[in-house]
Amino acid sequence: MPDTQYVVAIDQGTTSSRAIVFDHGGQIVAVGQKEHQQIFPRAGWVEHDPAEIWTNVRDVVGQALGRASITAKDVAAVGITNQRETAVVWDRKTGKPVYNAIVWQDTRTQKIADELGALGGGADRYKSKVGLPLATYFSGPKIRWILDNVDGAREAAERGDLAFGNTDSWVLWNMTGGVDGGVHVTDVTNASRTMLMNLDSLTWNEEIAGEMGIPLSMLPEIRSSSEIYGNDREGGLLAGVPISGILGDQQAATFGQACFEVGHAKNTYGTGNFMLLNTGTSPVPSKNGLLTTLCYKIGDQAPVYALEGSIAVTGSLIQWLRDNLGLITSAPEVEELARSVDDNGGAYFVPAFSGLFAPYWRADARGALVGLTRYVTKAHIARAALEATAFQTREVLDAMNADSGVDLSELKVDGGMVQDELLMQFQADILGVPVIRPKVAETTALGAAYAAGIAVGYWSGEQDVIDNWAEDKRWEPSMEDAERDRQYRLWKKAVTKTFDWVDDDVS
Repeated sequence: MPDTQYVVAIDQGTTSSRAIVFDHGGQIVAVGQKEHQQIFPRAGWVEHDPAEIWTNVRDVVGQALGRASITAKDVAAVGITNQRETAVVWDRKTGKPVYNAIVWQDTRTQKIADELGALGGGADRYKSKVGLPLATYFSGPKIRWILDNVDGAREAAERGDLAFGNTDSWVLWNMTGGVDGGVHVTDVTNASRTMLMNLDSLTWNEEIAGEMGIPLSMLPEIRSSSEIYGNDREGGLLAGVPISGILGDQQAATFGQACFEVGHAKNTYGTGNFMLLNTGTSPVPSKNGLLTTLCYKIGDQAPVYALEGSIAVTGSLIQWLRDNLGLITSAPEVEELARSVDDNGGAYFVPAFSGLFAPYWRADARGALVGLTRYVTKAHIARAALEATAFQTREVLDAMNADSGVDLSELKVDGGMVQDELLMQFQADILGVPVIRPKVAETTALGAAYAAGIAVGYWSGEQDVIDNWAEDKRWEPSMEDAERDRQYRLWKKAVTKTFDWVDDDVS
């Protein structure tokens, strides 16, 4: 491939859609970005408009190509990465969604999860097959909710008229033609987040789909993370360019961070936090509240698995301080406000807005701000909000060390919040290990670009990813052991105050 060619990554995230143009060295050439509306119909419900997302994807591709001064002929391949578990159900004939996308943070499916668990095995009913507990987080119960609650949806699904996908499948289907021959495909990493895919065979589990009341005809074909799925449609801004990489956002970041060896791990700081540990070509069951998931699969090569610790609310807590409380006017202000005090003033903020994910999996939890005295100011609350991200990451790291039997010696980090140097230093302090930020922090989009580029020969393979990776900054722990233990003890106490909040009569 000539050096003048580029790869475009489409990053369809929880709060925005982006298109990023990368060169052969893995450097960013241009970016387009557009936020979409966060829809909260009632407490615990979170939705997105899939039509708005598709419009925004087209807009940001145009922005990125324009800013890079390139056209489709300069692009070797397109990769897609996406918010996982966010379920879209649409009509194959009209191309229109039958309902808004139900977002991964949404908790409305708790009763469905409880009913399925009551069939036997509780929350672990399907865990040995799919690597996931029964929880509101995953796509399967969301599909069931749409079929049960949208007029005519179940009948249409039984006729074969409806299609399901996480947002990767929705974007790919539209890019490849939509109602005019759109390709209905997902990759193994996204399929592994539905609660419907067998971890060993990488196929849909008919029995689980049957118990959830989901016709198999709705489900996309499962493919590898790096192969040509189709070309962008005629009339598209990338017309004719192969779309050849799909990775769920956290797996894409793991790929972009070059975590190709067993024991390599990364942590992404975004809307939520997600730590993944490469466990090699065999799935490792978790005994400590982690998820067993697909890490990636390159073409015909053996699949690679991971353990994952998922934290629902980290960056979105800062967004909440901005949008709901008006404590800050922009997200970067939180660091300046937090730096104006020396510590959290004794306040601990547990943002269990969607219950608690790893390692607790407590749907009955809700957010709590504890340890308040009249001494506490908004600056202390800002600091407590940042520290919540680091404390939650420590809990996941402890679980990962216990499951893997290997203590991580350093942590690679990426995502929007890694620009917050106060947070990164506190993260190193509370973990007691170095925290390392790469030069290209947009590793989610970069991972999708690499997967796409490898499929068409633009990059030769994983070694190119390793060669392109470069360290930007490293934070060494500086906190005394006794102080680290004291703060973590108080955090763990604060977490217990969030339990058992949701009773049967609390929505």
